[in-house]
Amino acid sequence: MTEFITALWTNPILLLALVAGLAASVVSGIIGSYVVVKRIVFISGSLSHAILGGIGLALWLERSQGIAWISPLYGALGAGILSALLIGWIHLNYRQREDSVISALWSLGMAVGVLFISQTPGYNVELANFLIGNILWVSPDDLMLLFGLDVVILATVLCLHKRFLVICFDEDQAYLQGVPVHQLYLLLLVLIAVTIVLLFQVVGIILVMTMLTIPPAIANLFTTSLSRLMIFAVLLNALFCFIGMAAAFHFDWPGGASIALIAGVTYVITTILKR
Repeated sequence: MTEFITALWTNPILLLALVAGLAASVVSGIIGSYVVVKRIVFISGSLSHAILGGIGLALWLERSQGIAWISPLYGALGAGILSALLIGWIHLNYRQREDSVISALWSLGMAVGVLFISQTPGYNVELANFLIGNILWVSPDDLMLLFGLDVVILATVLCLHKRFLVICFDEDQAYLQGVPVHQLYLLLLVLIAVTIVLLFQVVGIILVMTMLTIPPAIANLFTTSLSRLMIFAVLLNALFCFIGMAAAFHFDWPGGASIALIAGVTYVITTILKR
């Protein structure tokens, strides 16, 4: 551990990666708490895979068509917001076929992303990084965008937390009280999509649900208060990021997979001990 802490001050790439992980930990703990309480993990999983279509398109435009200003992060953000609104509309209007349609969107996003990436020079490395994550891949520009998205999400949650709380626990009662349930639900899905965009840089698309759901699920074992659950989830996410990065540094493992492993093992042990 001492070697890892020393390396943080001598290796700017490693320090940048840890800062990115901590930045993602804040919003993933908060938004992930809503996901766990409202039980929309499946929808969140679909969003996490659908963004690959936007990533692939942005990467293809950047590398093959010479559009330099387009970043995969922008593509992920656009695809995530669009998918969130589409999935929310399906949930509100076609509940009987919701699972099937969302699964189709999940597959479509992945397929489009893989096809575009396959037509992009050097796609093998890019695809591996996007799918399993490479936290050392975060650039200073990406980090600034992450902080900007952090601020937007936190400001929105601070303003609308009580309303989100109502639709998470009693959507029907909120509707009867005149709360704009449908609009708030769509906004919550958009916030989840943006959070997923923050996370895919850290742990990759395949492991993105780790930071979004496992820390809130662990925190939920010890508290029924949503506010305390969010605080515990943020702290757990930050702890998993730090320990995971330290393990990756010591054993020469991938950073995202190390974070996911630490979180998963902790959840299993905690669940067994809690019983």
